Amino acid sequence: MKKVKKWARKENNLQGFNIFLLIILLVTAGGCADIAVPTPKDIIEKPIGTESIKIGMTKEKVIELWGEPDQINMVENETKWQGIREEWVYRARYSTIPVDAGYLSKTKKLYFDGNNLTNIVEEKKETEK
Repeated sequence: MKKVKKWARKENNLQGFNIFLLIILLVTAGGCADIAVPTPKDIIEKPIGTESIKIGMTKEKVIELWGEPDQINMVENETKWQGIREEWVYRARYSTIPVDAGYLSKTKKLYFDGNNLTNIVEEKKETEK
């Protein structure tokens, strides 16, 4: 008789443990329900990495994301801003990409006032001017 009771207690403990695991699994899986997988249209319209550079970023952050610029110039434009700004040029690597993939598809000029990015200009092709 004692053996039957021990076996019944072990079975009850095992059922309790299984219910506990089921609850943990449901709570954990429920947290992933809000993750939205991008559609092919989303990927074509906004490729990964194209929105990485933002106004206000530091030079260090820009280098971390895009690497060293191809060219650095000191420019002055009294009609647009006061004083001298640093211009970083990132030349297009693959101009045949049909979507905007950052500086990989179109040459970009980044302007810094001190250590912060203040302006991003996309260089137009000769046919667009």
